[in-house]
Order: sequence, then structure tokens, then C-alpha cells
Amino acid sequence: MTTPYLSLFLLLVFLSSSCLLYLNLQSESFSLSVPLPPPSCGLGQSWAVRLSFSSSQEDGLLVAEQVGLENRGQIGQLEGHYLLCASKPRLGATAWADKWAHSGDLLAAHPHVLWHSKDIVLSRSKRAMTFNDPRYPNQWHLHNKQRKGMDINVTGLWERNITGTGVTVVVVDDGVEHTLQDIQPNYSPEGSYDLNSNDPDPMPHPDAHSDNHHGTRCAGEIAAVPNNSFCAVGVAYGSKVAGIRVLDGPLTDSMEAVAFNKHYQVNDVYSCSWGPDDDGHTVDGPHPLGKAALQHGVIAGRRGFGSIFVVASGNGRQYNDNCNYDGYANSIYTITIGAVDEEGQMPFYAEECASMLAVTFSSGSKELRSIVTSDWSMQQGTGCTDGHTGTSAAAPLAAGMVALMLQVRPCLTWRDVQHIIIFTATKYDNSTDWRANGAGFHHSHKHGFGLLNAWRMVNAAKVPAIIMYYTIIWPYSVHHVLFTTQDLSQSGMQTLEHVSVTMTIIHPCRGNVEITLVCPSGMTSLIGARRALDRDTSGYQEWTFSTVRCWGEKALGEYKLLIMCAATGTLTQWKLTLYGSSLTYRQVKERQRLVEEAMSGRYLDSNFSLPCPPGLDVPPETLTPFSSNNLKFLLLLGCFAFFWSLYYTLEVGLAHLDLQELLCWRRGRGSGARPRTHRLRRRERDRGPDWVSVEDGDEEEGEEEQQQEDRDSGIVLDFEAKAPAATAERAAT
Repeated sequence: MTTPYLSLFLLLVFLSSSCLLYLNLQSESFSLSVPLPPPSCGLGQSWAVRLSFSSSQEDGLLVAEQVGLENRGQIGQLEGHYLLCASKPRLGATAWADKWAHSGDLLAAHPHVLWHSKDIVLSRSKRAMTFNDPRYPNQWHLHNKQRKGMDINVTGLWERNITGTGVTVVVVDDGVEHTLQDIQPNYSPEGSYDLNSNDPDPMPHPDAHSDNHHGTRCAGEIAAVPNNSFCAVGVAYGSKVAGIRVLDGPLTDSMEAVAFNKHYQVNDVYSCSWGPDDDGHTVDGPHPLGKAALQHGVIAGRRGFGSIFVVASGNGRQYNDNCNYDGYANSIYTITIGAVDEEGQMPFYAEECASMLAVTFSSGSKELRSIVTSDWSMQQGTGCTDGHTGTSAAAPLAAGMVALMLQVRPCLTWRDVQHIIIFTATKYDNSTDWRANGAGFHHSHKHGFGLLNAWRMVNAAKVPAIIMYYTIIWPYSVHHVLFTTQDLSQSGMQTLEHVSVTMTIIHPCRGNVEITLVCPSGMTSLIGARRALDRDTSGYQEWTFSTVRCWGEKALGEYKLLIMCAATGTLTQWKLTLYGSSLTYRQVKERQRLVEEAMSGRYLDSNFSLPCPPGLDVPPETLTPFSSNNLKFLLLLGCFAFFWSLYYTLEVGLAHLDLQELLCWRRGRGSGARPRTHRLRRRERDRGPDWVSVEDGDEEEGEEEQQQEDRDSGIVLDFEAKAPAATAERAAT
């Protein structure tokens, strides 16, 4: 029974193969008869012709042959239009040029050619962003034409009108010269304050060198106004920039706390390009009030979404310094930004550490370019500089890129921003100490998770994410900690973010101590590097080291603390703190995939992300109505009001005195006469109690009587009547 079916099956296979072979041959013959034209014939070697509508492909071939050209086929979808190319010249250049010109004459005379034209090269320019600011071409960190890819990749965002609109970045520094032409239109007085002078105006004051331009330069990097024919352009030139002046005088813990929370419902991003001394032996950072203010800022700032604190890693590499000894860079609430030069290399000054999140561009060696930005100087100022340097220049660039992110997604939390930086930073320099952690993220002590890329950051900001935050604090006196499933289940933590170690070590030479933390995946973090200049004998007193190198890894497992030192020391206590999220390892990898999908830019012009929640109803900021400067002003105003009132009282009083009477009394004193009032009283006394003074109708008679008495006594009071007579008498004389 199976043989007939087998024969039928073989017959069907044979017929199908024959049909496929026939169709293949037909397609090949069609493709051979109508060849696809090449994209071009070479510069200056082609004619575009239009034949009569009755012409066919064969007519096109014939016309080309008649004029000595080669038909490359129909031009696109335009029927009757063909591209005719010149064959390779076998004659000399002059003879070939004559033949080429002769071909044009033949095309003009041919009866089937309705129109012909040389196919020339057109001059077209991309619709890229251009500005009339004179120093903008020198802002290589925004658009690097000499070294492709060595810029922050921001111009594509500007073309989509993503400029930081609706976001305020505050520069916490030595003041901001907000009347400068590049800053004034974007200046935010609502977010500004001067803590050194205790008044609302953060205008810089001249220092010993008559210059305090650091904060102004940072502000220009962020929000310098474009197309004003002045200096340069800011990264987020559509944003607002505020200033908090705090570095031009003694800085206390309380002042620092006020600065970190000042106007934190107006200011979204805090740019801090400063820190402890980068001298290779200082261990310092925010004190209790400053730490509390940072924590309060990420809880209550921006209506509960959290203030974004961007800090510079430090410039002490030449002293073998490390930013893990900087408490601001070590804080989990800040974004620590390092620097690379125009070639993507670590500059001589840039510090490294395990808590560094990413890097962006700044100055390098003398042969490389620095950052162009706004400037201010009391001695000699052009309003612009091309010499802004250090990690101080890198941090404001990062703050500006965060402002671009917040424009497209205003409800990003402070942790969302950190996640986006880690997911989008690019690994680029293979010569450094890159290492992939258990979640697939590459981190380097020198470059963090890589180079910031504005395009990638803003596109990733459109990818929705709801990430719960968890913390586990585990005090231990041994050098290893094992977190079990039961421990983690109580917290809900699945994957890591920051890992911190707080310790107290007694050691005779602190700089000889090296501390390494090992996460469960085996990822190592050098949280305490050796420093040759640190000869301090006090050791570490409850100092907190942190690392981000285990970000995204599973929290479950064993953590080890390795301490190496040349001399004998004592670890008296230490505490391990895990900061992580409810994201599972699989969800972390899925988010990486979504972020990469968003890099095409397809979500920028859409409502892809979820609507933003309204945020918390945070009470308004408590303002002190009477500062010391206000009290001084009120005191001066009160003194001015008092003396003006006194002057006015005297003026009014003197104006109401009878000057004639006063003069009469003074003249009378010399001749024995008494004032009128005395004479009246004398007459009253002489005439008795029934005497009545002159009133109303009898006033003129009384006056005449008094004038007669004045004449008798030799006193003249009628100045207006006597003056003309005296003048006439002198004229006659």
C-alpha cells in the first residue's frame, strides 16, 4: 500500500524542483536584461537625459550608443529618465574632453531626447546646530571635529530642542557673576543666595588677587546663552542657573548644611566643584550637619524625587591622593565625576577611587585644549576663557547633562539618575584597569563606569523604571560577612548598588594601610589605597569607605575585607552596609536591553514613558526674615529717618517764626526797646483789666498805632515799602 504513495511523493518533489529551477532561470534572465545601475558614474562623467514618452529601454540603449555613451539604466522611479555615462577615456585628456563636449551636442540634436543635463555634484550641508558665539568653534567638548567621538555627544539633542528647559542647576561655589552677558538671561535669583555675606545676591567679591571666577566659569559651562555673539555655549543652555556663594570665607558645618538644602524646591541639580584639600594626607568630608543635609536633600528635595548632587573627584593625583578619602565623593547621595582629557586619557591631576561613577572631559597636558567657558575678573576680564581646567570643569558638564535628562523626564529620582549613568557610560580606553562585574558592567578605578554620553543618558531617561530601595546595615568584628537568603528576604533586597564599610583602625602610619573589599561575585574594590604622604598616626576614626564596583550584582553571598599594612595595627570595629534594590538579576539584564533599544532615539518624540507622579507636598522653605545684613540695613534706614525727621521739624518750626518780630526784638535790644509782645503786655497792665486787644475790624487801626510807635522808637519794619524808595534815592544820587 505504501509503494503508490511513495511514487506520488517522488513525482511531486520532481515537479516542485522543476518549477523552482524554471523560476530561478527566469529571474536571472530578467536581472541580466535589466541591470541595476550603479550609484554614480564618477564626478563629471555622466548625463541625465529624458526621452520621449514613447521611448523604451531599448531606445535608451540606442540613444546612448549613438552619442558614444553608456546607458546605466532608469533613474529611480522616473520613467523615461536615464543616466548616461562616459566610457573610460582611451585618448588623451584633450581629445577625450572634446569627445565629451561633442556628446552633449549630439544629445541636444537627437530627436528622442527631450531634455538633458550634466549630472553635477550638489553642495548641501546638514541641518546641524550653528551658533554665532565666537568661541563656540573652540568648544571641542561639545563637538570635536579633530577627534571624532571625543565629545559629550549633545548636538543631536539640541536639534530636538532638548536644552534643559524647565530645570535649574545651582552652582555652590565662590559666587556667580550673574550680570555677565552669557549668564544674565538664564540667571535664577529665586534659587540663589550668598551665605558668606548673608544676603540673596551671590555676586563674587574680589579676593586677595582681585578675582573669584571659579563659580562663574562653572555656571557658564552649564547654561551660557547661545547666539548672543558673546563667548560660548552651555551644555544645557535652555536651563536656569543659580548661585550659592559659600566658598569665599570661613566655611562651617552649619553653613554647608544650609547650602546643600538652600531653595531645594527651586534648584534641581547642585554642582559642587570643591572638596577637602587634595594634598595626599587629608581625610575629611561632610560633618554631621552636612551629612544630614545631603540625606535630607535626596529625601525632600524636588518634591520628594530628590536633589541631584554632582561632585568633582579631586585634583590630587600628583600627590597620590584618592577620592575615597573625600567624604563628598564617598557619599552614596552624590554623583562623583572624574576627568579625562581630549584624547580620553586620565590627566595628571585626576584622582581615582572605587566610588567614582563616571568621567567626562576637562583639560590635560599643555599640548591639549582646556574648557572654553564664561569668565569674570576684576583686573582684566573679557567675559570668556579657554583655560578652565581640572575636575572642577568636569563636574559642571555632568550637571548640565543631568539637566537635559530632567527636561524629558522631570520625575527621575536621585537614584534613577545614578542608574542611568551606570547603564549608559561607555568603556573606551582599553589600557586602563577595566573589570567586568557580576552584572556585566565594566568599571575602572580611574574612569568609573566610563565616559558620559549625553545622547545615551537622555534616551535612557525615557525608559520607565520603578526601583524600590533597600538598605542592610550589618555590624561585624570579623573580616568576612555572609548574607544568607533569610537575611535578604527580610529586607527585600535582590541586587546591589552602593556598598559601604565604616571602620575604626589604630595604626602608627595611616598611609601604609591598604584596604580591599571583595563582593560575593569575586569583584574587588580598592576602597583604601596607600598614600605615601599620609603619615598620620591617628588611623581611621569611624571613616566610611564606599564602592560602586558591585552595582547590579546579586546581594546574596559572602563579603570579605582584606587589610594589608607594613606595621602592626588594630581593627577595633567595622560595619558593612549594603544599599540595593528589588530588581532581580534578570530584571537588571532586561533593563540593559531596553536601554540599548532606546539609543536609536525613537522614544524622544513620543509618550513612551509613564506620566510623572505629582510628587510630595513639601512644606515651604523656612526663611529668616532678619539676617545680619538686613538688620544693618534697617538700622541705617532708621538713622536716616530720624535725622530727616529732625531736620524737617526744625525747618517747619523756623518757617513759622515771625522773622520781623525776631529782628525787631534784636534791634530793640540795642536801643532799649522791648519786643511788641512786651509792649502789648505793658499797655494791658497800664489800661487795666477792662482793656480789649485789637481784633477783626479794629485790626488796621491797631496796626497803624503800632507802626507809629515803631517810628517813634526808630525801628522800621515795613521792608517791602521802604526798599523801592531807598533804591530810587541811591539812583538819584
